[in-house]
Amino acid sequence: SCDETAISIIDARGGFGAPKIKVLGNQLFSQASIHAQYGGVFPNVAKREHGKSLISLLKLALKEAKILEKKKKPILSEKDEDFYTKTLSREYELLEQFLVFIKTAQKPKIDAIAVTEGPGLEPALWVGINFAKALSYAWNLPLIPINHMEGHIVAALLENSQKKDKISIPKINFPVLALLISGGHTELVLMKNWLTYKILGSTRDDAVGEAFDKVARMLKLPYPGGPHISRLAESVADESSRYKLPRPMLRSDDYDFSFSGLKTAVLYTVKKIPRLTNKIKAEIANEFENSVVEVLLTKTLRAASQYKVKTILIGGGVSANKRIRKQFKEAILKLPDTNFYVPNQELSTDNALMIAVAAYFRTMTNIPNKKAKAKNIILKEDKKKASLTASGNLSL
Repeated sequence: SCDETAISIIDARGGFGAPKIKVLGNQLFSQASIHAQYGGVFPNVAKREHGKSLISLLKLALKEAKILEKKKKPILSEKDEDFYTKTLSREYELLEQFLVFIKTAQKPKIDAIAVTEGPGLEPALWVGINFAKALSYAWNLPLIPINHMEGHIVAALLENSQKKDKISIPKINFPVLALLISGGHTELVLMKNWLTYKILGSTRDDAVGEAFDKVARMLKLPYPGGPHISRLAESVADESSRYKLPRPMLRSDDYDFSFSGLKTAVLYTVKKIPRLTNKIKAEIANEFENSVVEVLLTKTLRAASQYKVKTILIGGGVSANKRIRKQFKEAILKLPDTNFYVPNQELSTDNALMIAVAAYFRTMTNIPNKKAKAKNIILKEDKKKASLTASGNLSL
């Protein structure tokens, strides 16, 4: 959906009550170092790198799962080749690799294919959607579209068991309140039952992750900005700062967020400083992070009280922030009968494991048509958003 390419293969059973999930293969390639030179994600570069990486990652995942086998007869019909050529016409390098792979690799023992359908960067999304569509057609398997943000909700609930390749999900007490914070999203979502959602509030402008990156750029810090701001903030012994920043929409009577004004306040602060030393950078980073955490925590706790939630979770890339994790944990521990979940560091960023598990849960509520092939799935391309409609779709 953005700048991580990932493929995961899981074996899952047990349903919502006691899911048993075994990770058979899990591969991820991050493009962060590639986009660092641009100071942010360059969509067409992301698209290109996804196309270059998908087949390699698929082979690695299948090999790790021990289900990669060679075809005895590398034959491809003209009809099938035409379908793949049309489907992957915008990804020439991926098409070339795909044709070689599909001719030589045996159909693996897989029941269904899931793919991130959005939200995210349209060029990146369509590489994944078209790749999944081609695989679905080739292997005659149902294709399950998964909302990216639902994946982040699931990621927060995944717990490692004693065995490295197994994960579990605890018994969840509803209602659940999810704070989703990433480069493109800041929203509070209420879950009264599995896979049913109500968005209580969202950002009116910049998402919190976007604000971190833009503030990092103002402080002349590398991309991605979040980890660098956090490291600087940690170096400040006293949490107070001589540079005071606003807490936008802290007392508003809704659950919406706004970080554009906070970002602008940092910009005006920086412009007034003749020489931006490392110490000053650290103080600004510290005050910025304090502002973000106070706004996120205050609104989350207020929503938790109003809706009498029993579980609070945080998902998305910004959930990796140490201060956010620490202050949320400390505050929620004081609430009666309220559980708190946050993904481990590896699952904070975009990954395929969360999409695979979310797809498994989707099959519990709406099992896809086993006979459905990719050519029967409606793909609707729009200038504003890439959307994929099929059995089990989600409107979050």
